[in-house]
Amino acid sequence: MEYETVIGLEVHAQLLTKSKMYCSCSADYASAEPNTHVCPVCLGMPGVLPVINKQAVEYTIMTAIALNCPVADYTRFDRKNYPYPDLVKGYQISQAYAPISKKGYINIEVDDTTRRIGINHIHLEEDVAKLLHRSVGGEDCSLVDINRSGVPLMEIVSEPDLRSAEEARQYLIKLHSILQYLGISTGNMEEGAFRCDANISIRPVGSKELGSKVEVKNLNSFKAVFLAMEYEAKRQRKAVNDGKKLVQETRGWVEDGGKTVSQRSKEYAHDYRYFPEPDLPPVTISRDWVEAVRKKLPEMPEARRDRFMAEYSLTKYDADLLTGSKAMADYFEEGVKASKEASPKEVANWLLGEVSRIINAGGIDIEKFRKKVSPDMLSSLISNSHGTINTATAKSVLEEMFSSGQSAAEIIQKRGLSQISDTGELEKMVAEVIKSNVQPVADYKAGKETALKFLVGQVMRASKGQANPQLVNEVLKKKLAEG
Repeated sequence: MEYETVIGLEVHAQLLTKSKMYCSCSADYASAEPNTHVCPVCLGMPGVLPVINKQAVEYTIMTAIALNCPVADYTRFDRKNYPYPDLVKGYQISQAYAPISKKGYINIEVDDTTRRIGINHIHLEEDVAKLLHRSVGGEDCSLVDINRSGVPLMEIVSEPDLRSAEEARQYLIKLHSILQYLGISTGNMEEGAFRCDANISIRPVGSKELGSKVEVKNLNSFKAVFLAMEYEAKRQRKAVNDGKKLVQETRGWVEDGGKTVSQRSKEYAHDYRYFPEPDLPPVTISRDWVEAVRKKLPEMPEARRDRFMAEYSLTKYDADLLTGSKAMADYFEEGVKASKEASPKEVANWLLGEVSRIINAGGIDIEKFRKKVSPDMLSSLISNSHGTINTATAKSVLEEMFSSGQSAAEIIQKRGLSQISDTGELEKMVAEVIKSNVQPVADYKAGKETALKFLVGQVMRASKGQANPQLVNEVLKKKLAEG
């Protein structure tokens, strides 16, 4: 029997507010000493009263609009009860039955096919504390850092519309890009600012009934989501084919082993004993507020991609890659504006070629690259590659620019890399190469065009890569024609 994979994703994104969700403690906890951004409210002390962070609500409204979701007129907060050690109050203030938004969608592209993925709902809650597992004095123990507890956390729950690991990955990449464009979350997966739980099941092809779903946790990268979904889909198919019954459970992704492992039976909604939060009033969201938020929306990835194609004559492929990251798209546009000689296509080629290679090799992002090589510095390098240095030399100069922070002009002068364009000097090199390579010269004169490339290479080698290759071609052809 053939089976279909069914995937739904629950994405949690920390919001970039100054204070926490229900108190005035700073939400900027990443570099703080443990348990220093705390107060009676986020410590869960008896008798304290939470207050709703208006900015967090507005950011969630903004996300709803960007994801084509209608914004509710009325929303409320609930208590979600569960006894985990990272939940100091013993309950989480969340939203279950009256979220801020329901029923939206985003479009993704996989294998040149556009798929519409439904958004079930978007709601607000608070993050939990962070557990640190350590060995102290030979004893294993767990320490609790409460700085993260109470940080605004937005949850975006998709419909079970995804049908493959690659679709799940592309959905996350698209959603991640949208949140960064909105400027409401860092999206840093390593720091837990953007994290995902995946629900996956299988069912016979053609069936409409959902199978027993497995929730997979510990997914901290796009790659992890892809590999975990690939593994879990195969595991479930094998289990069913072996006559085993799939049960609803929570499993964890073990990256080193490349597999999922069972953690616990999956809870149902009634297990959390939800009830309305008695210390917070319901929130009424006016249409005027929604429209005011709508006017604040920046240019979104798809609109920017279309503009790049129209304004800069880029291919859809290049425009997609550049606008997938807001930081990369910003760098590109600044580079184009700073350039007097480089075309938009050239700037795009350098960003998607050499710059991306350096970024990927170093395991960094474009923002860290920018700190060493600004857009105007890259544009200056591209201008120099039009005559002062050749392209091969320009690539090595970029490497040094990134490692040293120096400009292209400084490196070119320091290393004496200026391209040789003096015809007299080149004629001497060409004459020596012709003299030393009798057979290739004879081959060229016999009609073998490839011999010319060899001779050009020999001149470039003699000049240590500094000769102007176009001029070398011209001089060689002229001298070979004469002789």
